[in-house]
Amino acid sequence: MLTVRVQPIDADILVVVNDNLSPAAQSAALAEFARQTAKDADALNEQALGYLPKRKTIVDGVEGQSEDRVRPRGQIVYEYTLLLDVLTFIDQTLIEHSPVKSGRYSRSHELFADGNQVDPEGEIPPAAEYVFINAQPYARKVEKGESPQFPNGVYEATAALAASRFGNMARVAFEYRPLPGGGDVADWATSPHAAKHARRHHRVSNPGEWLKRQPAIIVTATGQ
Repeated sequence: MLTVRVQPIDADILVVVNDNLSPAAQSAALAEFARQTAKDADALNEQALGYLPKRKTIVDGVEGQSEDRVRPRGQIVYEYTLLLDVLTFIDQTLIEHSPVKSGRYSRSHELFADGNQVDPEGEIPPAAEYVFINAQPYARKVEKGESPQFPNGVYEATAALAASRFGNMARVAFEYRPLPGGGDVADWATSPHAAKHARRHHRVSNPGEWLKRQPAIIVTATGQ
């Protein structure tokens, strides 16, 4: 969460309010400075991220209140929820809700930015679409509730949590997608065991593509 605070005396921003002004004029001066600060922050965010993140305004502790209602010596706070916050939440939640046996499943959550794999704990580049997907062929079994540790699955539940928490900042959706690059999933999809699995689920037409589809979480910015 990126927070921009505007108040008469701040460690980062100093607003000099003339004590000779009336209380109403002091409030107006602070409100005007706050709006300009937010405008500048919007421009920097859009330039750096490639999209304009939404923000909420908190005036003297009241969320959604107009800057014009700030007290002469009050405080205005702008809070931006960036996609990095959303991605970090999803990554941590996936790990926390992963079945623990060998540890392979929890180590196999991968993040892709516009189709390119990136480290969720490293520098994440701007992208139109981010995708979390698990590289283990048995991830679909876990999602179907076949793990006693998480009978409701992992990816769909995590997507629902993220959408509930960040729905006003990002679009978060659950679906099944092929793993970019194929990996072990593509190899498994051509195995006799996979073919038997497809027949059991009456997947006669193009079963290979169906077998490659993995549980995934799709994240895009609402400002895009």
